[in-house]
Amino acid sequence: MFINLSNHPSSKWSEAQTVAAKQYGDIIDLPFPQVDPNGDEAYIANLADEYCRKTLDMGDGTPLTIHLMGEMTLAFALVARLKAKGVVCLASTTERIVLEEAQGVKTNVFRFARFRRY
Repeated sequence: MFINLSNHPSSKWSEAQTVAAKQYGDIIDLPFPQVDPNGDEAYIANLADEYCRKTLDMGDGTPLTIHLMGEMTLAFALVARLKAKGVVCLASTTERIVLEEAQGVKTNVFRFARFRRY
């Protein structure tokens, strides 16, 4: 099973990213939580514990791969917990394409490249 723990629903992914994810199993979306910027380290630890349990419960004993992208301190804490449980954790990598338009306007386009292990 491939759990997409991010704020980028798999229904909006490119075909390339969807094909790459499906190599790990069926894709299940789980929105990355909103993280209170005023929360302390105990708050992050509690949230990481909650999402670690939540993702493991979703797997119900089947091998899991988790695509984890979100607020950095929570992502770090969650990756540490999941890896300690033997869960494969991935980040998505992109190619950033900058299109410069008239009047100093820039448009950034992000093209999926691959998944990379944490």
